[in-house]
Amino acid sequence: MLKILVSIWFLVMALGLNAQSFEIINTPDANITGFIGEIIKVPLHLKNNSDKTTTLVVRRVSAEIGSSQKNYYCIDDNCLDAKVDDYIIKLNPGETISSVNIALEAGLTHAISELRYVVFNKSNPADLYELNMNFSVDERTEKPTIYSSSAITLKDVYPNPIIDNAFVDYQISDDEIKAKIVIHNILGNIIETYPLLSSENKLKIRADGLNAGIYFYTLYIDNEGVITRKLVVKK
Repeated sequence: MLKILVSIWFLVMALGLNAQSFEIINTPDANITGFIGEIIKVPLHLKNNSDKTTTLVVRRVSAEIGSSQKNYYCIDDNCLDAKVDDYIIKLNPGETISSVNIALEAGLTHAISELRYVVFNKSNPADLYELNMNFSVDERTEKPTIYSSSAITLKDVYPNPIIDNAFVDYQISDDEIKAKIVIHNILGNIIETYPLLSSENKLKIRADGLNAGIYFYTLYIDNEGVITRKLVVKK
């Protein structure tokens, strides 16, 4: 009888040692979709299941991403440097946090990207979860309308940020109006002016003559500015 009790005790202890001290409540999907120009955030909801304070390590194992993409951690809205591979978290007994996000800056072109992470207990590295995430980044099929009137409809510029060229879709229904897009820098200096022709419905904005940085584009109707949006140029 004593041998049986001892055997049961060792079995319980072994199960306790192998049991995971934490869990990821919302295991991320293996396949994630997003759009050009977005920052795609994948939240990690981490829970300490033990009765002791636990230190967890979120580690990037590999990142196969596009040349215009970046991968980093965001803690709520505070994003860390892309060079940071490990993020360390301390969880009190029974505590759950949802502030940690794995972020992919989707870039400027269509891309298929793969990220691999592990989350493990620092005091017991065998106590871990593996995360494999595949990202498919596409261009939005329908750009949001940023200005609409009886005379003209203007869609948002894309892609934004841009490296080489950006495009603006528009529709002019009144041939009498004079419409144009004006690019200016943060000091308000005009960099380029593009007339919007009623015979066309797409404008090409060239970025080859622009330095990397923040600019603005304004829609003018009959020489009156009606709406301004930010334009980011990357090199």
